[in-house]
Amino acid sequence: MQVGRYGREVGAMVGVATTVAVYSLGGTIAMTTDPTTGGVVPALSAQDLLAAVPGLDHRGIHLCVHDFRRVPGASLTFDDLTELSAAIDKNLDGGDIDGVVITQGTDTIEETAFFLDLHHGRDQPVIVTGAMRNPTMAGPDGPANLYAAVLAAAEPQLRGAGALVLLNDEIHAARHVRKAHSTSPAAFTSPGAGPLGRVAEDRVRLTMPLPRRHRVVQPPSRDARVGLYTVSLGDDGTLLHAWDGQCDGLVVAAFGVGHVPQPLVEALGELASRIPVVLASRIGNGPVLTGTYSFPGSEKDLIGRGLIPADDLGPYQARLLLHALLAQEADHSTITDAFATFAA
Repeated sequence: MQVGRYGREVGAMVGVATTVAVYSLGGTIAMTTDPTTGGVVPALSAQDLLAAVPGLDHRGIHLCVHDFRRVPGASLTFDDLTELSAAIDKNLDGGDIDGVVITQGTDTIEETAFFLDLHHGRDQPVIVTGAMRNPTMAGPDGPANLYAAVLAAAEPQLRGAGALVLLNDEIHAARHVRKAHSTSPAAFTSPGAGPLGRVAEDRVRLTMPLPRRHRVVQPPSRDARVGLYTVSLGDDGTLLHAWDGQCDGLVVAAFGVGHVPQPLVEALGELASRIPVVLASRIGNGPVLTGTYSFPGSEKDLIGRGLIPADDLGPYQARLLLHALLAQEADHSTITDAFATFAA
């Protein structure tokens, strides 16, 4: 890891210099053309990214730069994010950092943001950003996203907000944000909630209250493997059996409000008697119900068989929460209570 300094202290508008730590992980925002393959690969450093942002060195914000990883977003691991969370926490111990910016690939931004939000107990906001257009393309969005992210990280209004995602000048809570398009610069949305606000004229303009924070999950004390099983039309449960004995917990991305085909019912009940099985909706917008339908394979039937409802956490967020809890050796009761807290 390389650590450097960028920018200058010219005094913020309120007369006090603000300091933001920037961690780069790679991704589209950091990609350049590979002369061998002709495709783009993550190669730019954090310093390279900041040097491409016009006007940032005149904002009165001192930047502490950390070139943390250079990998595609799809290749980030739990170990990477655990080390990142620990590095951020150690950096904030000094007391002179006002906010944090993370740059990474957009493939896993929503998961990184939620992971960090689960483990971040400080007041300083953590802003996760990236780019949908790499620097070799016409109109790359990386510099604008990074500029807005630094402004947001330095913004006193966002203290206590936890981890947020900022792209296309929109600010999203980690709890709700989703990547909703594969190529559009406006790819990120918050279904059912909407963005918290946006950046305009170099100002953060909030339109929603800051997200309610939940308990902080401590760093992992053991390895854990959590599977994700997506239910689909005509599913006879054959593939579900492949997870038996292969994971410490399982998230089921079910139809609608939490329904599965009847052939899966017995197998899910048996799994839930041995490991935590969380019931989420594959839709990713709206809650899993708990007591409306009662046919075999309905949400009421499955919860009665021991499955844990995820409420409105999408399957990816539910998997991250379950993984964090299992890595802390939480028992079934603790896990059930934790998901209920998110629903409260």
